Amino acid sequence: MTHRIKVAGLQPVQLLAGLAGIAFIVFGVVGFTRTGVGDWAANSFVLGFSVNPLHNTVFVAVGVLGLLMALGSGLSRLYGWLLFAGFAALFVWDLMITGILAQNPAEQYGNPLAVNANDNWLHLGLAVFGLLLAVMPARRKLVEDEEPVVPEPRSEAFRDERDGSPRVEQMDPTVSTGPTAPITEPIPTGSARKDAARTEPITQEQAVVDPKTERVSKDKIKH
Repeated sequence: MTHRIKVAGLQPVQLLAGLAGIAFIVFGVVGFTRTGVGDWAANSFVLGFSVNPLHNTVFVAVGVLGLLMALGSGLSRLYGWLLFAGFAALFVWDLMITGILAQNPAEQYGNPLAVNANDNWLHLGLAVFGLLLAVMPARRKLVEDEEPVVPEPRSEAFRDERDGSPRVEQMDPTVSTGPTAPITEPIPTGSARKDAARTEPITQEQAVVDPKTERVSKDKIKH
């Protein structure tokens, strides 16, 4: 019996990716209730985090992507890598926007997501969470494979009649299959026939009485 390792059902990484997707969608929808969708330059606060309509849209899109990629364990890990790369880059940009880093190559773009210091640490935490998803091991199980049953070899003399195969029988090696010479017997001549008829005994019932002598030869009667 052989053993092999197989991925077991729903993986924890899929569950976490799905929960993260739901959390992103909820956070984005709550942000829309604070900022609305009319003024994209306005910003508001949700649990101390600065948000605006663009920020909310990003969170909702990331949440929907998480729900879709949670359908497979491999896609869930890929989702983790995307979270790690995206929010790590956003964290570095946040440091430039908030002035923690002196140089800001993207200074001309301003602050389109209306981030603040709290958002910096939120994005860092999301990047770490994405990395954990990406490297999370799969839950596996040990599967036992039954060894295949080898059928017993059968004689070529015949096949089982149940499978519908034609029956094949072996020839007796002692029996010759070659042409046989015809058996001929000598045909008796006329005199031989008379002698055989004369000497062949007859039964008493078959005896014929000679009308002249009214006698039957006793030596012809078969007792």
